[in-house]
Amino acid sequence: MLALDGVASHALGPAPAGFEWSKGGMDMVNVAVMGAGSWGTTLAKVFADGGNAVQLWARRPSLIEAMTQTRQNPDYLPGITLPTAITLTPDAQQALSQADIAVFAVPSQTMRANLVNWSPLLRTDATLLSISKGIEADTHMRMSEIIVEVTGADPHRVAVLSGPNLSREVAEEQPAATVIACTDQNRARLVQAACATNYLRPYTNADIVGCEIGGATKNVIALACGMAAGQGLGENTIATLITRGLAEITRLGVSLGADQRTFAGLAGLGDLVATCSSPLSRNRTFGAALGAGATMDEARKATKGQVAEGVTSSLSIHQLAQKQGVELPITAAVHAVCHQGFKVADTVAALMGRSKKSE
Repeated sequence: MLALDGVASHALGPAPAGFEWSKGGMDMVNVAVMGAGSWGTTLAKVFADGGNAVQLWARRPSLIEAMTQTRQNPDYLPGITLPTAITLTPDAQQALSQADIAVFAVPSQTMRANLVNWSPLLRTDATLLSISKGIEADTHMRMSEIIVEVTGADPHRVAVLSGPNLSREVAEEQPAATVIACTDQNRARLVQAACATNYLRPYTNADIVGCEIGGATKNVIALACGMAAGQGLGENTIATLITRGLAEITRLGVSLGADQRTFAGLAGLGDLVATCSSPLSRNRTFGAALGAGATMDEARKATKGQVAEGVTSSLSIHQLAQKQGVELPITAAVHAVCHQGFKVADTVAALMGRSKKSE
């Protein structure tokens, strides 16, 4: 009997002959999710639905109070009821003291400062999981590198979760898949088992570099797709941006030591397509506002104050690419709009006017 672990039986109906839907057995683990934005809250729900005890930490006591009263996150994930297995706390020590898996769910540009505060509270054997997608502005470091540098943890303790995971859809228990990247196969399997549910199917991968580069750079390409949509351009344009965007993501990743195959998988193409295509994507929404003529401040209002990671990442990734000697024309165009004041229409014309080359 074959089992499809983590696939939603309630969404897909009865299992076909010869198959069964199952999660697989595992012992409960203690999970701390540090950050109660939309994705952090969603992952807290996933880990709780996977049968684990979860501590969800938020910076603002007022948000914790609101979530405690309503069992929802009214600011970032309204309408989704939080499982009773989630304990809500503004106390980082309480959240981290017993955590077998510490999940870091804060914006990439605040990761370092938060880790400085959290590092003394971490268990020495805890698995440290980053779900933040970005490149640090000044150092051009990936999140896993920052975790190792600040905490002093062995790199094998650090894992990354990345994939085509729009938080609202996952929170609504629509079937999805994700990737757990870690160089320690046993830790990867631990996280995989802990977050496997009947609606989220996690796969393991040893390529942390590829998963992180795919996750950070796709936000920039999503901004470009949003800009094109905001300009009234159609599916041909979007498909071109996604395809050529994948090519430049792969070039950068390989230059940094990533496995090229990663970019054809969930953490590469999968994440890219979801983020570039969905109106639920903050980066695409932000780009669409810019394409329609909004200022940067007006575009921020379109994402309801939530961080569009691609704006900051377009600067750090553009600089990283220059350092690596890798050409990223779409990223350069987004950087020009977000950081140099260029108009969207002018950057589209510049992209189309580039020298001709073979695919």
